[in-house]
Amino acid sequence: MTPAQDNIFVIDHPLVQHKLTLLRRIETSSNSFRRLLTELSSLMAYEVLRDMPMHDVQITTPLESMSSRLIDGKKLCLVSILRAGAGILDGFLSVVPSARVGHVGLYRDPKTLVAVEYYFKMPPAMKERDVIVVDPMLATGNSAVAAIDRLKEMSPRSLKFVCLLAAPEGIANFQSSHADIPVYTAAIDRQLNEHGYILPGLGDAGDRIFGTR
Repeated sequence: MTPAQDNIFVIDHPLVQHKLTLLRRIETSSNSFRRLLTELSSLMAYEVLRDMPMHDVQITTPLESMSSRLIDGKKLCLVSILRAGAGILDGFLSVVPSARVGHVGLYRDPKTLVAVEYYFKMPPAMKERDVIVVDPMLATGNSAVAAIDRLKEMSPRSLKFVCLLAAPEGIANFQSSHADIPVYTAAIDRQLNEHGYILPGLGDAGDRIFGTR
């Protein structure tokens, strides 16, 4: 994992980069895209969760008793930005199945590119939780900023943002509002086009996950 700048981390593991290349290809089917996204997200989870709090427990092996360490997955909350965040969510849950899950429904106004909220549902006791927000793209950054704005109102123990791809414009927008929140991504691409899509990118992640247009 390489720090690109303050609080921006690029997960450059060879397996992550290999699967990202396969995801980008136009000929990758929706079925293959979903499978690769789950695999890639689970690999990213190992890096993102590297500093998860642990506690000691007493266990018994087939030979003797010992003190060993466990994470408290129930204190972890994965927040998916609908709809495309579901693809990353599945990969993280394959690694930490005991995590709680929240959802933020946001759509991007096609004219203004402003994020509009239509759904917000979180587990209880958010002040005790470490929250990881997942969305495939940090493009304009408006959806990510809006989601973090709402979650900060709940005062979670910690917050992180995870995406597959980030654009420089999205990073700048995000950091102007939330410079204190670490961002983890598999790549920082060149720029946005006039419609707010990342270039070279991989297209619309939601459409490629669900086979829509």
